[in-house]
Amino acid sequence: MSISVLLADDSKFIRKALKKDLPALFPGKELMFTEAANGVQALDLISHKGFDLVFLDLTMPEKTGYQVLEELKEKGVQATIIVLTADIQPGAEKIVMDLGASGYIKKERPLNLAPLDQILRDGGIL
Repeated sequence: MSISVLLADDSKFIRKALKKDLPALFPGKELMFTEAANGVQALDLISHKGFDLVFLDLTMPEKTGYQVLEELKEKGVQATIIVLTADIQPGAEKIVMDLGASGYIKKERPLNLAPLDQILRDGGIL
């Protein structure tokens, strides 16, 4: 069984780290990665191609993650979106959850997979 994953982050380093770290959460499953380096690409890909899982940064060029979530909500697009961000604005987690995100995780290295594991279990991905 394969799982399609969109990595939407302007940092190549973060996208590379996710591609390295995520397979540990999905033993025996093939992960099929697509990458987006900005919010416009992310919005287009999410709107027109189905993904089992999306990792979305909040601070990206062209459109922010907030804008992507807002537009997806307006269009009625359903997706399992995990916001993975270094954004530490007060209230950011509540805002993204209200916009339809399935989870909110702060970026850190090494990537802490424990909260992600629980979000994926709660969402039926694992």
